[in-house]
Amino acid sequence: MQAEVKGTTMPLLEMILESGESIISSHGELSWMSPNVQLSQTTATGGQKGLMSGLKRAIGGGGIFLTKYEAQGGQGMVAFGAKLPGRIFPVTIENGRGYLVHRHGWVCGTDGVVPTVGMQQTMRGAFYGGDGFILQRLEGQGQAWIELSGEITTYELAPGQSMLVHPGHVGLFEDCVSFTITRLSGIKNIAFGGDGYHLVSLTGPGTVWLQSMPVPVLAQAIAPYLPQGDNHPVADAGIGGVLGGMIGKNL
Repeated sequence: MQAEVKGTTMPLLEMILESGESIISSHGELSWMSPNVQLSQTTATGGQKGLMSGLKRAIGGGGIFLTKYEAQGGQGMVAFGAKLPGRIFPVTIENGRGYLVHRHGWVCGTDGVVPTVGMQQTMRGAFYGGDGFILQRLEGQGQAWIELSGEITTYELAPGQSMLVHPGHVGLFEDCVSFTITRLSGIKNIAFGGDGYHLVSLTGPGTVWLQSMPVPVLAQAIAPYLPQGDNHPVADAGIGGVLGGMIGKNL
């Protein structure tokens, strides 16, 4: 198996699979592939653990099954394109060393990677829409590829060292890092009005990757330029409703 990240601003992950090799991914991630790649549904590897992970994903609002891409009769190719400007990079998952990644951050993984829901929490009144704040947990053993948006900053947190992070900027962190949701008063929510923000408290030891351009920030930046008018669907739904829908689907 060979993996190559192509491009710069809008990267593409190209996976070259030898005959019989396979990778797993979420539904809807595929950009293109060679004709000899066979698609099938799987709960991910891990036997009963994989099935339980699928059930957890379903409870968290996802699907039980993942897509498995397997090359047959020769070398095959599968490609996954970035959704936003940013980076795609690999992480190694081992027994006892997993990761938590934002809802749309996991691109694909080798057999042995078990994705499940790491956290789901609704934050009404913030800017997250109806789906709330969702993290995926990647565990098992193998290689996984992660997509983060904007510029990526990495921090090594010492034992007991904490950071407060806007949920949209949380990209990826090792599962040895503990995390809680907290509300910080004194900052006005400029998207919907009101006082206070929900933030994620990350506490070491462990490594965290933060992204500079999450979808909520992007949506907030373009809100003043959305068309308005009595007969326009944006006006009918209201800016808040449109942004809530956009962000709830993409956070």
